[in-house]
Amino acid sequence: MSAKLLSADLRPVYDKVLAGSRVTDDEALQLYATCDLNGLGTIANILRERKNGNAATYIHNQYINYSNHCILACEFCAFGARKRDAHAFEMSVAEIVEKARAGLKHGITEIHMVGGLHPSLKGEWYLELIRGLRALDPKFFVKAFTAVEIRHLAFRVFKKSIRETLELLREAGLCAITGGGAEIFDQSVRDEICRGKENAEEWWEVHRTWHQMGMRSTATMLYGHIETMAQRVDHLRRLRTWQDETGGFTGFVPFAFEAKGARPNSVLTKIRHATAVEELRNLAISRIYLDNFDHITAYWVSLGLPLAQQALNYGVDDLHGTIMEEKIFHMAGATTPQHQSCATLEKAIREAGREPMQRDTWYRHIEPTWQKTAGDSELAVA
Repeated sequence: MSAKLLSADLRPVYDKVLAGSRVTDDEALQLYATCDLNGLGTIANILRERKNGNAATYIHNQYINYSNHCILACEFCAFGARKRDAHAFEMSVAEIVEKARAGLKHGITEIHMVGGLHPSLKGEWYLELIRGLRALDPKFFVKAFTAVEIRHLAFRVFKKSIRETLELLREAGLCAITGGGAEIFDQSVRDEICRGKENAEEWWEVHRTWHQMGMRSTATMLYGHIETMAQRVDHLRRLRTWQDETGGFTGFVPFAFEAKGARPNSVLTKIRHATAVEELRNLAISRIYLDNFDHITAYWVSLGLPLAQQALNYGVDDLHGTIMEEKIFHMAGATTPQHQSCATLEKAIREAGREPMQRDTWYRHIEPTWQKTAGDSELAVA
């Protein structure tokens, strides 16, 4: 798209991006207000190409949710449950390890594992779980736990500091922590949708400590509920500021709220799902604003693969992963598949005009692992 075709309100941002200058909060708000979606994509793609060339990545991973028993009751969450609830579940260490063993036969390189804030599991259970997974293959990445899970483990389970708890988990074999639980950082929003969860600074304390240990993590944003555009920008501003401090975030993964999963009688059940235009706009603005993040991921579980593929023209350079069995979004009402094969993700990337590359947990390019195993094609797309 020629710069001459950009709307007048986008020209100043276009010029700043070309010059390598940082976009301000006020300019980010103007981007949320523009009607020129293709212009946003043009600007976002300048940064995408500058950082990643024409490559677009995916990871061959498997999701495992070890339990949804949770002491919290967030308004937006259909996943968490009390033990007595009909949809409550809990897996044993042996069951989880066997699931991972089966995934390794198909070439997965990562287990992505989160759960609720379990009221009774002991510290040794978590350590045994991580050790069991890493024992399957020393090159196997175990990516697990959100910041609020880490805080729960630290203060309720191990009764140690954040740093001491993370060191225990890393010694057991933890390779990365997840970016989940960020939601929207503004406290007035958190008080409405996830009262009792950690605040923004507490979320950051966990990630900052992990980064200071030389480790990496992702960052997320749950949008499209009660937040304002200014609160979205505030969320992005905090992430950009924190990334300036540690440089420990590998990528940013925004996803839209699923109203079907909200608690019964909650006002959140009446919120319409973000449109395709809103989702592409948010991804493009994220790419433009987060100039110190190397990667922006389109979470196809939320978007659907066709829209995630389209997002590769709006600043996105990563389509997340094969996932195998996603529960949190699907329990909230998502109707997308629960799995994509590597071949399907590569096809989507090529069709968008990008060069597909398999990556590891830290977004480093690796040789394809799925082509070396028999049976990836047998994992049918749900």
